[in-house]
Amino acid sequence: MNAPAKKLAKTRTEKDLLGIAQVPADAFFGIQTQRAMENFNLSGIQLHHFPNLVKALAIVKLAAAQANAQLGQLEKKRFEAIDFACREIIAGKYHDQFVVDMIQGGAGTSTNMNANEVIANVGLGYLGHNKGEYQYLHPNNDVNMAQSTNDAYPTAIRLSVLLDHGKLVGSLRQLKRAFKVKSVEFADVIKMGRTQLQDAVPMTLGQEFRSYASTLSEDIDRIADLSELFLEVNLGGTAIGTGINTDPQYAHFAVECLADVSQFSFRPASDLVEASSDMGAFVLFSGMLKRLAIKLSKICNDLRLLSSGPRTGLNEINLPPQQPGSSIMPGKVNPVIPEAVNQVAFQIIGNDMAITMAAEAGQLQLNVMEPLIAYNILESMRLLSQAMDMLRTRCIEGITANAEHCKNQVNNSIGIITALNPYIGYDNATRIARQAQEEGCSVLDLVRQEKLLDEKTLEDILRPETMVAPGRLRK
Repeated sequence: MNAPAKKLAKTRTEKDLLGIAQVPADAFFGIQTQRAMENFNLSGIQLHHFPNLVKALAIVKLAAAQANAQLGQLEKKRFEAIDFACREIIAGKYHDQFVVDMIQGGAGTSTNMNANEVIANVGLGYLGHNKGEYQYLHPNNDVNMAQSTNDAYPTAIRLSVLLDHGKLVGSLRQLKRAFKVKSVEFADVIKMGRTQLQDAVPMTLGQEFRSYASTLSEDIDRIADLSELFLEVNLGGTAIGTGINTDPQYAHFAVECLADVSQFSFRPASDLVEASSDMGAFVLFSGMLKRLAIKLSKICNDLRLLSSGPRTGLNEINLPPQQPGSSIMPGKVNPVIPEAVNQVAFQIIGNDMAITMAAEAGQLQLNVMEPLIAYNILESMRLLSQAMDMLRTRCIEGITANAEHCKNQVNNSIGIITALNPYIGYDNATRIARQAQEEGCSVLDLVRQEKLLDEKTLEDILRPETMVAPGRLRK
């Protein structure tokens, strides 16, 4: 008869400055992460919600370990264990062990220790030891060697922004392209332009959609330019930028290794003390994200107006129907995709305000509000990318035009008088417009009745290509 299986322990005991605590036996994080989980149950958004932040933390730790190994500070077997663990995390493993809330006290110390502890315990397994046997590979002494939260954490945040940047710009490029395609498709659809929600002058629907492509195109280069700000890092500055507890060559080697591992051309900040507390790059970049969000919201406002109706609104375009619009009104279909993008824009505007306030709240040699900055900047990038993809695939690509309705609106509009103004004079144009408005008749009928222009001239003036672009006046 076999002996009963030995019951596995559900927890392990670890100790820190405050004493001992129980950590789940199978967890790769340790005691300081456990305390942070108990202390900061705030947003419900854990570090692994942003995979590129987790990846960035591992890249920073790997770069630091490489620098320390090159300088002879970190023995070979410990370096190999850290190297293995970091590369596993970079490859996407163990992300579920990054469990600290994004919003936390301590200027990111809990995030840094979460990374240190997971890397240490994965490395211990590589060395053949049990989790928590830190005498063989220590979270602080080895994984965090020559580092502080105050240089490793902000460096990782900057790297995570750069890693997310490609997705953001890619989504923006695709959305711009979708508007450009529609601008070609609608190039011959004549319609009324409007200012202050009143009839203005004729244009084409293609021109309107091209303007959306153009306004988004402006932001592609600007977002790329601003992302360059994140290439300057304070790695090697440790606690406040003075570089305490590091080899004189460490900062240079660490940034060089960071650039090599990440494939981004990082450079050390010219003043590490200043760089340890300044959040200016995040303020500028967040402002750019807000600007893009505002543009998207304005475009979505336009789409909702242009598609309003279908019987009592502008009804110039049709948005692809995505779901029934009412629980009480049969047949109603709402512009749900633009509405959702509007709400994303409002959230990003709020995120920008939170970043602004957090950046202002820095004191002396450190900004302890950086976790809130990290959370909001990464969340804004994520929301923007997803909102642009949704808008493109579930709305823009399926838009159709009501061309005949648009043309009839132009022909019946008082605004068409503007095209006749150079030929009949401002006073005549004003009088005709007023009469048409009061009598509910056509501007063109009144012009014909008074024989202000002959039919050939009138037809020439009212040609779509004449009304929607500059041209020489007929004598």
